[in-house]
Amino acid sequence: MIEAPASNSRFVVLRNAFFSGVLLLAPLWVTIWALGKIIDILGGTFRPLYERVLPLSLHDIPLLWDLMATLVVVACITALGLLSQYVFGKLFLHFVERFVQNIPGVGAVYNSVKQVVATFGSERRNLFSKVVLVQFPRPGSWTLGFLASKQQGEAQSRTGPETWTIFVPTSPNPTSGYLLLLPSTEIIELDMSVGDGMKMIISGGAVTPEWKAKPQPLAGP
Repeated sequence: MIEAPASNSRFVVLRNAFFSGVLLLAPLWVTIWALGKIIDILGGTFRPLYERVLPLSLHDIPLLWDLMATLVVVACITALGLLSQYVFGKLFLHFVERFVQNIPGVGAVYNSVKQVVATFGSERRNLFSKVVLVQFPRPGSWTLGFLASKQQGEAQSRTGPETWTIFVPTSPNPTSGYLLLLPSTEIIELDMSVGDGMKMIISGGAVTPEWKAKPQPLAGP
C-alpha cells in the first residue's frame, strides 16, 4: 500500500483546523455584525438630530453617540410596550394603527408585516400547545405540525371518536398552511418546543433542534 506524503497529511490537518475555526467564529462574527448594523441604523438615523448641539471635538467618536442613541430608542420602544398594556395606551395605538392602515399602499405593507410579526409573537405561539408529526400530504410522508386544539366540536365529532385539530404551516413562510382534522392515533407528539418547531420550519429543515432520547425502561425477565 502506498502511503500519502506527510506534507499532504499536514495540509489536510491544517485545512480542517482552519474550517473548524471558521465554524467556531462564524456565529460570533454574525452576532457582532448584526449588532453593528442595528447600532448604525438606529443610532445613525437619529444622530443628525443631536449632532448639531454637540461640540466639534466630540464628533470624532460617532460610534459612542450611535450606541447612546440606540439605547434611547430601545428604551422608548420598551416604554411604548409598557404603555400598550394600559387602556389609554391601547386606545392611542389603535388610533395610530387605523391611521396607518388608511394610507394607500402603506396600509397593505403594514398589514403584511403585522401578520408576519403576529405569527412569531408570543400570543400566536401560545395558541399551539405542542409540536407534532403527521403524515401529510400522503401516507408515509411526514411533516411538522402544531397541535391547535383537542376540543371536540361538531367538525371533530363527526369525523371520529377523538379527532385533534392540527395546523401544518408551509415552509419557509409559516404565515400560511393547512388545517387538518386527524385521529389522535395518527398524531405523534414531539418533545421540542413550539419555538424550536418554528425555527425548523422557517429554516427549511436546516436548523435541527437538539434532542436527547429518553432512556427506555429495561424489559423484565
